[in-house]
Amino acid sequence: MNDRLDARALNPLLHDCGLPLFDAVTPALVEPAIDQLLQQASAALEQVCASDSPTTWEHIARTLDVPTERLSRAWSVVSHLSSVADTPALRAAYNAALPRVTEFWTRLGADERLYAKYKAIDAAGLTPEQRQAHKNALRSFVLGGAELQGAAKARHAWLQERSAELSQKFSENTLDATDAFALYLPTQELAGVPADVLQASAAAAQADGQSGHKLTLKMPCYLPVMQFAHNRALRERLYRAYVTRASDQAEGDAVRFDNTAVMTELLALRQEEAQLLGCRHYADLSLVPKMAESPEQVLTFLRELAAKARHHAEQDLADLRDFARRELGLNEPQTWDWPYIGERLKEARFAFSEQEVKLYFTAPQVLAGLFQIIETLFEVSIRPDAAPLWHPSARFYRIERQSLQGLELLGQFYLDPGARAGKRGGAWMDDARARWLRPDSGKLQTPLAHLVCNFAEGAGGQPPLLTHDDVITLFHEFGHGLHHLLTQVDERDVAGISGVEWDAVELPSQLMENFCWEWDVLKRMTAHVETGAALPRELFDKMRAAKNFQSGLQTLRQVELSLFDMLLHCQPQPADCGAAIVALQEQVRDEVALLRPPAYSRTPNTFNHIFAGGYAAGYYSYKWAEVLSADAYAVFEEAAQRSGQGALDRVSGRRFRQQILEVGGSRPAMESFHAFRGREPSIDALLRHQGMD
Repeated sequence: MNDRLDARALNPLLHDCGLPLFDAVTPALVEPAIDQLLQQASAALEQVCASDSPTTWEHIARTLDVPTERLSRAWSVVSHLSSVADTPALRAAYNAALPRVTEFWTRLGADERLYAKYKAIDAAGLTPEQRQAHKNALRSFVLGGAELQGAAKARHAWLQERSAELSQKFSENTLDATDAFALYLPTQELAGVPADVLQASAAAAQADGQSGHKLTLKMPCYLPVMQFAHNRALRERLYRAYVTRASDQAEGDAVRFDNTAVMTELLALRQEEAQLLGCRHYADLSLVPKMAESPEQVLTFLRELAAKARHHAEQDLADLRDFARRELGLNEPQTWDWPYIGERLKEARFAFSEQEVKLYFTAPQVLAGLFQIIETLFEVSIRPDAAPLWHPSARFYRIERQSLQGLELLGQFYLDPGARAGKRGGAWMDDARARWLRPDSGKLQTPLAHLVCNFAEGAGGQPPLLTHDDVITLFHEFGHGLHHLLTQVDERDVAGISGVEWDAVELPSQLMENFCWEWDVLKRMTAHVETGAALPRELFDKMRAAKNFQSGLQTLRQVELSLFDMLLHCQPQPADCGAAIVALQEQVRDEVALLRPPAYSRTPNTFNHIFAGGYAAGYYSYKWAEVLSADAYAVFEEAAQRSGQGALDRVSGRRFRQQILEVGGSRPAMESFHAFRGREPSIDALLRHQGMD
């Protein structure tokens, strides 16, 4: 206890024992801690690059990797807080430190002296894990500009620093534009909106000192209003506000969050970086560490997928138009009508409502069921644990497994499920600490992860209710978490998700999604919010029948976004203004889209994945990895057919854990897939899963 008090009394970001002290970090502590850690890391870099410093893997790890890993962990704390608990003071502290942090990592990655040390290491004397990490490191030095000279190297370093600033600004503008919108309405204007959304929006209005209901652009509010509100004018108003966020089309004062200039400058910097490194364009550069061999291969894959989906999408759209005309009196539906029409058609065709389903998915029951499934499949146990937290709704857990010595700690994770102001939208997994056989102590450091979602909070004293899509999202992020936490690799740079090709990293997450459609899975994780009854089999069968409802349109939408991203980064001359970006968006829609939004729509302006999330020229990864995940999941389906016991097959789970999850990035992803599946991946399973075979 005294050690912990001393750590808090000094600076919690310098606390180097145990778990991060999230509850003790204040904005004023960021700069002094990060500056001290940067000084230590810079001194270590000079030490390891000295001519008399031993050129061995072990010496570099002990001398340099230890202080740089400490810097990474402290900066991870600050970055995480900026994503889930943003305040003006924290944002200022983060942005003040960001250039210095970026400068250090850029300098380290481009240091020709360190590069020479790595090149001089005899790879034959390394373990297989170290050899893979060494190979990745050499590639990273090339991509980091270590082979550049003079002005080119200085320019490359500046590009990294400025790009980091712009990505952060893009994310901030998106968050601020989303948080800035609020619409207060009386109950009578919200006919059709689900009861739990009405309760939550009424509580939000009351908290603001307003009457009625507060509507926001946060997904737990925005999406159900678009799906269920009978008020067409309201749907149009919310839709326009949502698709014009952070753009020049935003209403009133919200235009100050316009991301257009940020995007255009960022694209120009990426193109310049690519040319400095000898690439045609940024797409070529982005694909160097990925599975895909070229942008052309990706574009071919996406266009072939679009061609296979188009007939199904055309039928989806025809069904929607016919239903809207016959049942809703909408002869010319607009973009803001499609979610509403889709929900009404689904209810009519399959005789159930998403809101009916939602009553069975209480958050505590879903989480307990998910943990039980993970424990069954992967032969581990999950228990609540204690740690300092940043918000009352966050939770902390540990994953263990039985060994000859007793319970062995595999890893720990934070879970932050609820949407709130100051928290970035979407869902993600982030690594807070990697598994590592530490070279300074010889002790094993276990991994630590953040699992973050943006679900609706409970209202009226009831637990939070999740939609089935929310459940799928939760399984998805846990797939990422398991990839990070169950690794058995001791080399930090290839443990867990580290070193895994970006277009394969979605394999475990998307595989986990498939379990959300299995009866033997869902029956374990449902309990009606009022009666406690499990999901009826009859209702599940209706859900299953509706699984591929509008899958053709959904596939085309994902292909549209992926094509836009890849083509945007394939241009030798980057889009130099917002109009050029919009023109490319329209060009892609001309090629693959069936639904056209209004001219004021500015989807790219909040496309965080590619402008602030690391997916630049990589958004295709979701569909690419979906081929891998669908084919891998077929192993569980085949086992279920043989046994008649359902998809929770322990033998298949053990193989997946051993051949995919435990090996992390210690070998190429295709080798891991082949080791699990016994062959190359096939697209057939994906088409079958989506009803397009």
